[in-house]
Amino acid sequence: MPTKKAVLQQLFLREVNGAPIAERNELSHCTITEIEFVMWEREKRDFSFDEVFQSHWIKTCTTGYITELIFKADGSLIEFTLFDRLQTVGHWVLDEGLLYVSIFKGENQYDFVIVANSSVNIHSAIEYKNDELHSYLKLAQTRV
Repeated sequence: MPTKKAVLQQLFLREVNGAPIAERNELSHCTITEIEFVMWEREKRDFSFDEVFQSHWIKTCTTGYITELIFKADGSLIEFTLFDRLQTVGHWVLDEGLLYVSIFKGENQYDFVIVANSSVNIHSAIEYKNDELHSYLKLAQTRV
């Protein structure tokens, strides 16, 4: 599992500087202005277990692929493509206020860490596919 610091720095560089996304192992070579980072971090918050379990979310990526995620209390999750309802499964864990997610689609594994936005329920993550950098995600919590 990546550290909270690495996740936040990687997401900061994407959201403040734009694409391309920096690899976590290359963060030491990136310039991060402390003042900008602190200001950006104030716009984030920690997730709580109560807001995650039994919740429904819409997930989209930079290429426009849209799915619905349903987080179960036991740490499992179900993902459906939004319109044709193809189903995949995965699991989630909450650690230090970050939501770590793994989804399994055939031979592929998708891993991402969701960072909560403090002002709206639209959150962000950087996704890895089979341990390779894959996409920038936006995730919106919905009400059941």
